[in-house]
Amino acid sequence: MAQIFEVGMLICFGVSWPISVVKSIRSRSANGKSLLFTAVIIIGYLFGIGNKIISGTITYVFWLYVFNILVVSLDMAVSIINKRNAKKGVAHEQSDK
Repeated sequence: MAQIFEVGMLICFGVSWPISVVKSIRSRSANGKSLLFTAVIIIGYLFGIGNKIISGTITYVFWLYVFNILVVSLDMAVSIINKRNAKKGVAHEQSDK
């Protein structure tokens, strides 16, 4: 029964993160994004993956963790790119003056 709740959590997060990635790509903005928060989420998923490996319960739930960590990492990468682009835009605006 506990595994059903874990799967539900991972599916909900698994749906939310791709939405976040798409919004970040479309908006080309990192406003409201915290790299520290995203890093903590990644660490949490690493703990979940570690738990599955150590306990020897590598089932489909393990692969949900892997999917989620990949998408969160992609979200972090997009945020970093958007932050860099925003800084470059500010630098270009200041040099134009």
